[in-house]
Amino acid sequence: MRFDVLTLFPEMFTGYLGESVLKRAIERGLVDVRLHNIRDWTDDKHHSVDDRPFGGGPGMVLMAPPVVECVEAVRGSEDSEDKGHLVLLSPQGRRLDQSIVEELAGHRRILLLCGRYEGFDDRIRTILRPDEISIGDYVLNGGEVAAMAVIDSVMRLVPDVLGDEDSSGEDSFSRPGGLLEYAQYTRPRVWRDLEVPPVLLSGNHQEIARWREEDSRRRTRQRRPDLLE
Repeated sequence: MRFDVLTLFPEMFTGYLGESVLKRAIERGLVDVRLHNIRDWTDDKHHSVDDRPFGGGPGMVLMAPPVVECVEAVRGSEDSEDKGHLVLLSPQGRRLDQSIVEELAGHRRILLLCGRYEGFDDRIRTILRPDEISIGDYVLNGGEVAAMAVIDSVMRLVPDVLGDEDSSGEDSFSRPGGLLEYAQYTRPRVWRDLEVPPVLLSGNHQEIARWREEDSRRRTRQRRPDLLE
């Protein structure tokens, strides 16, 4: 799985790419993350990427030329016919959920276009026709954090990234019916007068599976009843 991140702040990803599961996946060649600075496609000495909006209003807007030319160059930089699936991170996009994550995981290559300021010159959308995705009904300073969320959620579904192929299938929203995950416990068995449910210590795998299914439904009913609809 390859991710191309198009951003004004590639340095924001330095720490993120060097930690935990993602770092190991990159080292093993299971995931490839490439960073591209949109400013490299500007044509003035100040590397300007934004300007005031026509019609007035607050803030600045990302200009079409550097953004479109950056996307076109990154897509055309490989001999492969796979130009990648272009995702524009935007609060106006469809809201990211596990079904969309699974959809994105079906692509071999994803381009993540990160916005800033007051957003994009709308001609960028007209020309590139991206898949717009939002990670929630709120506004961030830019698309970088959203891009990290997409990478983090999608790469978990890449074969061998998690080691245990059954792990992601037990996650919240990935369980049968899209339910929340059941409660988990580890040592010690008793702590501050709170005891691990005895069934989990019984060794009876059928009873454990039944308890987990019931707990999954109970948690979903209490916390996210909308998922049961």
